Amino acid sequence: MFQARTLRFYIAKRFLLAIFGAFAVCAALIFMIDMIELLRLSRRATDLSVATLLWMALLRLPAFSEILLSFAVMVGSIGALLSLNRKSELTVMRAGGMSVWQFLRPGITVALVLGVAAVALYNPLAATARSQSERLVAEAFGKEASLLASSGEGSWLRQDGADGQSVMTARATADQGLSLSGVTVFQFDAQDRFAERIDADRATLGDGVWELQRVRVSRPGREPENFDTYTVSTFLTREKVGDALGSEIAVSFWQLPELIEVAEKTGLSASRYKMQYALLISRPILLVAMVILAATVSLRSFRSGRIQTMVLTGMVGGIGFFLLTEVSRQVGVAGLISPDMAVWVPISLALLISLTVLLHQEDG
Repeated sequence: MFQARTLRFYIAKRFLLAIFGAFAVCAALIFMIDMIELLRLSRRATDLSVATLLWMALLRLPAFSEILLSFAVMVGSIGALLSLNRKSELTVMRAGGMSVWQFLRPGITVALVLGVAAVALYNPLAATARSQSERLVAEAFGKEASLLASSGEGSWLRQDGADGQSVMTARATADQGLSLSGVTVFQFDAQDRFAERIDADRATLGDGVWELQRVRVSRPGREPENFDTYTVSTFLTREKVGDALGSEIAVSFWQLPELIEVAEKTGLSASRYKMQYALLISRPILLVAMVILAATVSLRSFRSGRIQTMVLTGMVGGIGFFLLTEVSRQVGVAGLISPDMAVWVPISLALLISLTVLLHQEDG
């Protein structure tokens, strides 16, 4: 019994080290690409040090790297199994009476633990860091921050207020849409006639008003006027603004249920947050599916040849699976199917296909 436990710990350690290695490589690549983008944009900003840019990139890294966790688990699992296979350790285990399910069990356990930790611990950290990075990027780059937005476009709001209706656009958002940069407001009077155009560097949502800073107001037939501060009335609440402009990846897993409930009570669409919550709930099972998928292409003996072809096939299949999950996610966000179906159908297909192939390989 002691020897079996030692062997399981040894296999789990190999899986864990390989997965962490693959995740570190993915994170390093993401960091370098994001840093290059920040350095490119820093040419148009003033008073930005390299240390500030590095801090921005580090704050953005957890949210970006979280997306690639499942890919890192698949690549790490392939690497761990190939390493055990190349040294004939899997052959010795099979000769000792272990089935494929027994020496895969430690890897599956590692994937489950990593999945739970990623959802319960890493995601809140990534969400907090992402929220802070959005604020720093908006303050540092202003109008250029729109190039770093996930949508790649400015954000628009149509709102009503005590002074009449207005249309607001912002090139960058932060703090779940409560802080805006590069703001332009088209204000209409009570008779829906154009009254003024307002350009501001910053806007913060207060109680019933947007508080604007460093403002230039242009009215028909009058010279533009400059103000240090200016207010625009609005009936929008923090919840409605957050639903319209907020980023779901900047919301912690523990905050999503409350946010979904608030959105539904106020009659707003909560599809983005429901999809994000379903994705996080399914993450442990998704990581298990990646381990089983990796096993289907990593257990062939090196002596039988074609191991490179099998690994390449597995990588192509993994990329195809990630494309399928992204398409399914977009369909779920659009409201064409439920978030649970959009998340669990691709995972179920991956599990069924991988288990079928593995059973055929091992048991004929």
